[in-house]
Amino acid sequence: MRVALVQTSLHWENPIANRLTLESKILSCPKKFDLLILPEMFTSGFTMNPERVAETMDGESILWLKSLAKSKKTAITGSLVIEEEGNYYNRLVFVFPDGAIQYYNKRHLFTLAGEEEVYTKGEKKLVVEYKDWKICPLICYDLRFPVFARNIENYDLLVYVANWPKPRIQAWDALLKARAIENMCYVAAVNRIGSDANGMPYVGHSQVIDELGNEIVAPFEEDAIKVITLDKKKVTESRNKFNFLKDKDVFEIKRDT
Repeated sequence: MRVALVQTSLHWENPIANRLTLESKILSCPKKFDLLILPEMFTSGFTMNPERVAETMDGESILWLKSLAKSKKTAITGSLVIEEEGNYYNRLVFVFPDGAIQYYNKRHLFTLAGEEEVYTKGEKKLVVEYKDWKICPLICYDLRFPVFARNIENYDLLVYVANWPKPRIQAWDALLKARAIENMCYVAAVNRIGSDANGMPYVGHSQVIDELGNEIVAPFEEDAIKVITLDKKKVTESRNKFNFLKDKDVFEIKRDT
């Protein structure tokens, strides 16, 4: 499967400008791909003002994603602010080439920024089946919580979309590698660059890591779309050779009460 990582800066709380910028970059990319990965909150940046940018599941950005997925014949994933039944969600959507959508609401809200005060946390993990791959997409702060990401579904690819800041980028690099090794899967991670309205700097470090912890796409800092081909057979062979996942603990994640 060919995966495209879209690393770019974001216009603050400006969905129209972000859609225009992303569309220009994506349509000008000459390479073909099966899955396009956008950053967390790709329409706005990591804002704690959801009322300024929130959309619905039939809003302009979702319609744009469907149109783009159809025209490029690719699946697209990334998160944006969605309002639903009076609640705001940091919602990752996975848009299939035919326009079908599955979604995941961010489970671990970033208390250091007060995310839990304005957004509603998700409860359910999502594993998408696409082109004979099982894909588990997660969002930014989820990276720090390995229990939720634990590969009990036998997924092949773990995806992280993020607005992970420069001061803690070493943790991003280390934890991505740990998630790949412990779950014996590919990890594809997309972070933004630039700075936001709060003066927070971002240096990207989008990357792809294989099931043994090797860098397939090394962390990079420039504005770019990087396309890589992933080989599911390689993951299967590693799992059959080492059998590490067969020794994992069995557990349940209980919903908050």
